[in-house]
Amino acid sequence: MIRSARPLPALALALLLAACASYAPQPLARDPALLAPPVASILQARADAIPRPWLAPVRIDLQAPLDDAAVATLAVVNGPDLVALRTRAGIAEAQAFAAGLLPDPTFSLGADKVLRGPDTLLNLSAALGFDLNALRTRALTRAQANAQARSVRLDLAWAEWQAAGQARLQAARIRAYERQLPPLRDSARSAAQLAEASQRAAARGDITAEAAQAQRLAVLDAQTRLRTLEQDLLTARQTLNRLLGLPPQTPLALADTPMNAAQPAPLEALFTQAIAQRSDLAALRAGYDAQEAALHKAILQQFPSLNLSLTGNRDSAGNLLLGPAIDFTLPLWNRSRGNIAVETATRASLRAEYAARLFQTRADLASAREALLLALRQRAAAQADAPALRMQAEAAQAAAHRGDLAQAAADALAQAWRDRALLLAQLEQTIAEQRIALELLIGAPTEETP
Repeated sequence: MIRSARPLPALALALLLAACASYAPQPLARDPALLAPPVASILQARADAIPRPWLAPVRIDLQAPLDDAAVATLAVVNGPDLVALRTRAGIAEAQAFAAGLLPDPTFSLGADKVLRGPDTLLNLSAALGFDLNALRTRALTRAQANAQARSVRLDLAWAEWQAAGQARLQAARIRAYERQLPPLRDSARSAAQLAEASQRAAARGDITAEAAQAQRLAVLDAQTRLRTLEQDLLTARQTLNRLLGLPPQTPLALADTPMNAAQPAPLEALFTQAIAQRSDLAALRAGYDAQEAALHKAILQQFPSLNLSLTGNRDSAGNLLLGPAIDFTLPLWNRSRGNIAVETATRASLRAEYAARLFQTRADLASAREALLLALRQRAAAQADAPALRMQAEAAQAAAHRGDLAQAAADALAQAWRDRALLLAQLEQTIAEQRIALELLIGAPTEETP
């Protein structure tokens, strides 16, 4: 039995329709996206799926104290801004994919009916066209799109590095503020006690009213410094939660990190490392490569653009006609001179932008390095007599308890030690922040010398 071949065209049409993309609406969410339990396992899965050479493998546990590696990893894998940037980077990847596709041929079909005359047949015509100009510039178009996609990926890597550094910076501030709280609270409490004693002494006539007023002003100053630090600590905690993509009320414990007193590398070594490591500079170089391809393509477009068509025709008399047709643009007046001028100016602009970024990088590295060296020198000077000052304060308090020394003198020495401890904590905060700032400028962890 002979089977009919009619189902074959229907099957081919069904396969073509199955390969077509379909549309489905996706409305915007009304509330911010929050992680569903178990949060730790979701974050760990994201951290494992986004490896970075400067991120050490860590175990994500929000119930345990977080070190700098865990803070940086959370900022990269869960920061809302970075999640949006990674999604946006898919546009460049899709554009690179589209640039590699061959242009579809064009097909046209027409029919004319003879209204008056001896011929009775329909005049049928068909044409199959090919865009040869797109084929000529396809390699450059692909190179441009790939370079642009590479630039977008590098910009994303730079944004991730900056976000990780900002999260580490907030964590360093939180640790420093928490170390500064005890001496400031002790200072505020001691000032309040001394002000009460001065008030009683002024009432007895033992000291002047001006001296008692000075003690009250000291209380206000100590309380103001304490309130300012508490507000700064609250702001730093909220900022860190936002950078990590966590709700504002999420409690986070931070692990202590030792103070790094290593000297930074020489400026030229830091600058060389920045050129090799900074992904924003690499993104600019990739963008420049894309512009080189764009300029090359504009130069090719000054030559005639070709389109090839294969036409077939059956006229009303029954004659069958078949033949090619070529159309092209005559480069008489335009010759793509406008596009060439635009692309040339754009290339010059990108070249100047890269040179300016290099200059700014060297200047920022020099400033951050000098600031770090200054903070290290200041801490060394403040640390030199800190043990002796602490021993004097402790000995003075013991002598005051025995009655061998006036309590006011012991309190003055205790306050001097608290001021020195506060100064050391502030200098250590400056060192930590400047070291992170230096790493942010380099684009990778610093290679320090002891």
